Amino acid sequence: MTDNTEGVSHRVAEDSRDPAELAKFEAMATEWWDPKGKFKPLHKFNPVRLDYIRTQICRHFDRPEHVDHPLKGLNLLDIGCGGGLLSEPMARLGAEVTGVDAVETNIQTARLHAQREGLTIHYRTGSTDSLLSENLKYDVILNMEVVEHVAHVPSFIADCAQLLAPGGIMFLATLNRTLKAFGLAIIGAEYVLGWLPRGTHNWNKFVTPGELEQALHMAGLAMTQSTGVSFNPLSDQWRLSGDLDVNYMATAGHANS
Repeated sequence: MTDNTEGVSHRVAEDSRDPAELAKFEAMATEWWDPKGKFKPLHKFNPVRLDYIRTQICRHFDRPEHVDHPLKGLNLLDIGCGGGLLSEPMARLGAEVTGVDAVETNIQTARLHAQREGLTIHYRTGSTDSLLSENLKYDVILNMEVVEHVAHVPSFIADCAQLLAPGGIMFLATLNRTLKAFGLAIIGAEYVLGWLPRGTHNWNKFVTPGELEQALHMAGLAMTQSTGVSFNPLSDQWRLSGDLDVNYMATAGHANS
């Protein structure tokens, strides 16, 4: 492995938050928990990504998967947590969850919903910079549907690498920058089917698996697993697949661990 000091050092000068992307989600913040609202695609997507996350965490930490609280004792960070669609099930599985989001309205929504559900989740408004200033470390980091919205992917990944505890695992989910993704994720989902508000995604900000792997490498991390996620219109469900052309998920850990 090459020396990653140069790649990591640029993090200090970069702010990964993109004001235009934040404004999009500010406008939709009150609808996070409406399964028929603007976040309907995430509600449909949630079961497959939850199964993937739980399975990979249990394998990584050698824990039994089918028990009540398989993640008990693990410190988990949900970056770009939104209204808490992933933070809440992670807390129910036993993890000590911190959810961070740059949009204050998202955090307010998440806090209120967690309180109603009787869940203890530490929600905070901010970014990776604010966490780094406190020298915090996490066993598990969720980085789901985030990298395609940040201003500078390598700097953002470098931040995440510094937040990941030794021996920890990070999850990433994003969209591949292919013509197929443009047709399905933007033209199809936003303009034809109306699953998402028009302008939710910018194809130019989609991240190829190779670009993601390079950013991880520069930050001293290694991609350990990846999978495509495809939608089946007949069953109206998402499933894991070998097709990484549109949606895909990956896991990563420190390269020297």
